[in-house]
Amino acid sequence: MIFRRCYISGVLYGDKTGDALKDPDVVKFLMVMALCNTVVPIKSNDGTISYKAQSQDEEALVNAASNLNMLLTSKDSSGIAEICFNGSKFYYEVLDVLEFTSDRKRMSIVVKEVKSGKFLLLTKGADEAIFPRSCPGEQTKTYLEAVEMYSHLGLRTLCLGCRDLEEDEYKEWSKKFQDASCSLDNREHKIAEVCNSLEQGIHILGITAIEDRLQDGVPETIKLLRKAGINVWMLTGDKQTTAIQIGLLCNLITPESKGQLLSINGKTEDDILQSLERALTIMKTALERKDLAFVLDGWALEIILKRSLESFTKLAMMSRTAICCRMTPLQKAQLVGILKSSGSLTLAIGDGGNDVRMIQEANVGVGISGREGLQAARAADYSIGKFKFLRRLILVHGRYSYNRTAFISQYSFYKSLLICFIQILFSFSSGLSGTSIFNSISLMAYNVFYTSLPVMTIIFDKDISEATVLRYPQILLYSQAGRLLNRSTFAEWFGRSLYHAFVVFLITINAYADEKSDMEELSMVALSGCIWLQAFVVTLDTNSFTCPQITLIWGNFVAFYMINLILSAVPTLQMHTVMWHLCNQPSYWITMALIVAAGMGPVLALRYLRNVYRPSAIDVLQQIEQTDGHAQAPGNLESSTGTYLDYLLTDLRRNKSSIHQPLLSDSASSR
Repeated sequence: MIFRRCYISGVLYGDKTGDALKDPDVVKFLMVMALCNTVVPIKSNDGTISYKAQSQDEEALVNAASNLNMLLTSKDSSGIAEICFNGSKFYYEVLDVLEFTSDRKRMSIVVKEVKSGKFLLLTKGADEAIFPRSCPGEQTKTYLEAVEMYSHLGLRTLCLGCRDLEEDEYKEWSKKFQDASCSLDNREHKIAEVCNSLEQGIHILGITAIEDRLQDGVPETIKLLRKAGINVWMLTGDKQTTAIQIGLLCNLITPESKGQLLSINGKTEDDILQSLERALTIMKTALERKDLAFVLDGWALEIILKRSLESFTKLAMMSRTAICCRMTPLQKAQLVGILKSSGSLTLAIGDGGNDVRMIQEANVGVGISGREGLQAARAADYSIGKFKFLRRLILVHGRYSYNRTAFISQYSFYKSLLICFIQILFSFSSGLSGTSIFNSISLMAYNVFYTSLPVMTIIFDKDISEATVLRYPQILLYSQAGRLLNRSTFAEWFGRSLYHAFVVFLITINAYADEKSDMEELSMVALSGCIWLQAFVVTLDTNSFTCPQITLIWGNFVAFYMINLILSAVPTLQMHTVMWHLCNQPSYWITMALIVAAGMGPVLALRYLRNVYRPSAIDVLQQIEQTDGHAQAPGNLESSTGTYLDYLLTDLRRNKSSIHQPLLSDSASSR
């Protein structure tokens, strides 16, 4: 944050150069900037002074004051603050700190001039918190105009003021403040009342305007997330005008020529409810190509939550973008809770202590660790260094994680059902005698050794490259709609396991029907058929091959034969010489080839027909990568690809869960 401009005693500073430090009002204004904070000055060995602050606002104000010769040099343990101005030193004793809270929206300190013994109340805060407490006859209109002007420039404003205190008045108030601070019952409310009693009759000194610079990559990240079908809301404590300007800068909302911003406000409760219904009507009747968003403040939200929660929930579900300004931490969490209760999956991202409640309320919390501290990062599920890293967290890692989870969960059912179906088929052929076709060692090793390692290859799998995902972020809609994990895909895996069980069982039984084979040989042939099929299934469903993947899939396949050859050499086991005998028979290898051909042939044929005649959005992007070698599709090809992807994903964009209901969602209507 950077201190840009200020307004003092009817004069706008920041546009022109000049010496205003001789003006007593300016000097007093700078003194409040330097003192009214909880900043700790740190002096290095070379004599330079740096500041450690709880918020970037305070740090920006103190640094600005020091650049204007009002230097905060030290604060000792006894509460004495040293100010150096134009070579002269001034000492102030900090008596009490009236801390900032989201409800008060201001902070104050009571100081005593060491030299004169004069008591002062120094205050800074939001204009809506300071102006009502100004002294009678204070001309606040010009200050309000300055606040509006700075807000239109996208600057964050603070109002600074002060008040002279009598010693008796302070001592009487200090006793009340101490009693409230020591209270065990309703302590916060009592402290707020005592603080409010002192913060009256404030003389307004001026307005500060601070530029809260966007991090690099914020507009591009928000644009990608919106293109990926993610609804983006901005919850902030800034003024409405400032929030709107920031929304325009970061691509959150579009200019009026392409979009429309619906304002939900009013002077009375009825006016607010009427504007809510009006916004809901416009949202229902607007054309899809119109980019609509709504904006409301904390006071309007408080009224809506009490009197028209249902209508607001409908509006929230229809809007892709919203700006909620003047929000307290509690209201931020309430908004996230409303979206969660309506069935949406929510992700909250923040960088300060005011965002902790919101982050903890969301399904997924992301904290940005930086100059605002680590409170948000420690309370979050994920911690990132910059906002732009969110694009990779969601579009790349989030999407890959969903794809891998979808495969692992369904493949685990497949391999377990396969062995169970073979057991069931054998029980019918054996007259329900209760005899198992597999011995106990094979059943144990099946899940522990033979089929566990190939599943781990999926952690390296990427269906399309990271560059392609970031170039075509709308592919995330495919995952949001649950296209890889739903009732239909689960039914496919169920049907595949049943079909493969029939293939393995029938080919094994018929291939060895005329031979004098014992039960152990029949069991090993059926088990070998399962292992062969699963090796080809994992290979077929793998999109990218790396050395670890090839090693785990086919190395595990080789290990299966090595383990069983070793076990066959143990005389005390029932399977003694079984694998050695089978491997020396040509009929065994012919049986394996028949099982693979019969089991994988129809699967390959169906997949080929689907890719040719009904390709999915993922298939289209894979074809581009195979053709060009990368996602840098030039010119018309890139444009046509994006258009075709939008066509394939149109139904998903309109209703992400209308066709396939995800199995890994909190509710059936999760978006």
